[in-house]
Amino acid sequence: MDIEECTNRCDGGCCEMCSKVLIIGGAGNMGQWFARSLKRQNYAISIADIDSHAQEVARELGIGFVEDVIPAVGDFDIVLISVPINVTEEVIGKVAPHMRPGSLLMDVTSVKKGPMKAMGAVPKGVETIGTHPMFGPTVSEPLGQTVILVTVDGRCENWLPKIVALFENSGAHVEFLSAEEHDQMMSVVQGLTHFAYIAIGATIEALEFDLSKSRRFMSPVYEIMVDFVGRILAQNPHLYAMIQAFPDVKRVHNTFITQCLELSGSAESGETEKFVRLMRNAASHFGDTESALRRSDKLVNAKIAELEILAKSIGEERGLRHIYSDVVHVGIVRKVTHQEVLLEREGKRTELKIENVSLLSADELLQWKIGNLVHHRRDISVALLDCVKPEIIAGILGGVDGIISVKQIDTYGIKKGHVSLTYRIKIIGDKDPNEVQHKVEELLEGIGGEIR
Repeated sequence: MDIEECTNRCDGGCCEMCSKVLIIGGAGNMGQWFARSLKRQNYAISIADIDSHAQEVARELGIGFVEDVIPAVGDFDIVLISVPINVTEEVIGKVAPHMRPGSLLMDVTSVKKGPMKAMGAVPKGVETIGTHPMFGPTVSEPLGQTVILVTVDGRCENWLPKIVALFENSGAHVEFLSAEEHDQMMSVVQGLTHFAYIAIGATIEALEFDLSKSRRFMSPVYEIMVDFVGRILAQNPHLYAMIQAFPDVKRVHNTFITQCLELSGSAESGETEKFVRLMRNAASHFGDTESALRRSDKLVNAKIAELEILAKSIGEERGLRHIYSDVVHVGIVRKVTHQEVLLEREGKRTELKIENVSLLSADELLQWKIGNLVHHRRDISVALLDCVKPEIIAGILGGVDGIISVKQIDTYGIKKGHVSLTYRIKIIGDKDPNEVQHKVEELLEGIGGEIR
């Protein structure tokens, strides 16, 4: 059903099938994430962006591109602002006056007081929702992720249930905060977290510490910490600089530095009891440290578990998916270290960093083979009693190892009380077709059939 047909059927009201969405800043990583996600949910997506590659991005995503934004804004049901934090309010200020009644203006920035104030300039009848996905564009699906919504009474009654359903239907958890509560909460959730990790990275650099060498001696906790530091350092530094410049974050910086000096001073002066007191006070305020220990154990164990499976798989076939390129590597596991795994396939050896791959389950590996290998085909005819049900026989044959599909392609009567059935079997590409055919024929003979 196309948009015009849907509009006619729902009397012009907005449903997923006929809602038009314009993502301003849609060529950016987060803008592209929303474009893909909303497109999967049948929204009609267009993007606008000053990036010189924006039109190419739109073509690759199979969505529309808007060159002149302001005249086009009124044509859309939802306008989503996904631009850098430092220009968000300016862009909202330019776009908001041109929104049409009944439409929705959203933003997806990490700060909310300024953008929500700017969105207050929309015309009467236009709704607004501040949105903050608590995940980045590397997350393929929002399953289990948190999305914070900031609303203003009287400005989102129509669209709010739809937006909540949009995220919840994708498996996300939705929370509500005021703009003030949001920015105060994010000063610690993002401001302190990022600041601490970046400070650790800067300290390692200032010490001229050999991080690569240290991986030979790391504990699981150190490895996870280093990975999270690297995760933050791999992001756009301009974005993180803007987050650290939020007014609410300044107090957090000062408090963090004060506490670092307190801890360092007590250690340097030998005031062990003071250090112990500071740590115990922090633990007391933290609350349920035992639950935190169990959750972190789960993270550590998950990291170790996949390595253990690979280590026990030497000499066996395994499939590994590269988490960044999405390329699947299949082969016999020849060697496993804490950093690398060596696969061999048809005489070719491939070394992969364990941190970059995820292990395919048996079913995922089978599905990859079905979709990527060149398969074999065999036609097998068998004489059976005419009381048999051909579909039951097909089901039995489908259970033979190596068979992808079974199709009955011919039936004809032969001697009295018997029927000849011909089945076309598809055999997975990495199996010996003669061996699989032999197993099928043995099975058919075992139930009283005569191979023809």
